[in-house]
Amino acid sequence: MAEHWFISGANRGIGHGLARRLAERGDDVTASVRSEEARERLAAEVARHRARFSIVVFDVRDEAAIRAAADEVVAPLDVLVCNAGAYGPQRQSSLDMDFAGALDLFSVNTLGPLRLVQALLPALRLARNPRVVVVSSGIGSMSAAGSGNIAYRASKAAVNKIVQGLATDLEREGIVVVALSPGWVRTDMGGENAEISVEESARGSIATIDALTASDTGRFLDYRNKSVPW
Repeated sequence: MAEHWFISGANRGIGHGLARRLAERGDDVTASVRSEEARERLAAEVARHRARFSIVVFDVRDEAAIRAAADEVVAPLDVLVCNAGAYGPQRQSSLDMDFAGALDLFSVNTLGPLRLVQALLPALRLARNPRVVVVSSGIGSMSAAGSGNIAYRASKAAVNKIVQGLATDLEREGIVVVALSPGWVRTDMGGENAEISVEESARGSIATIDALTASDTGRFLDYRNKSVPW
């Protein structure tokens, strides 16, 4: 049965792979991009799926723009995938930090998903089996030692805590909330030496999301449906 999915950051990388695969299998997709130019490019790519594909424009830093876009989303919304993210400033070690850049990164990676969830809650509440999936990262796990790209790591660790809070607050409404590690993917962010393709990550992530039940809320999973330590 076709479902309605919202994918943020769908103009490239993992988000693009998810949106394309979902449209191809017959789901209804609302995709977000950051600019009108990106909207035009994506619209041209999905022209043959136009009847099932909607595109909205906003930056996840901009709460007002997110709420305006949410008003355009046709309810009910079955699945929200908070995918839009950034890698952060060049200088982001624990000994040499671009603090302004790090704060901006937290606005995108940590607070961006929360802004989106809050704006789209009315549409999620109308679905029979609503799920919220926040794209995190394995290197955001507190068990993953290391100091490289520490602002990025910390932003993902922080969004994991927000996932736990949302899962607690929304459980009584039957809304499942999980964090998802898509794997180390060959994208602009992941680099050409990454372990898996966008297609493999998208295929596995969709299968994992399809299988979510109420008992999964508050979990941290990867694209293979395996648990990731917090």
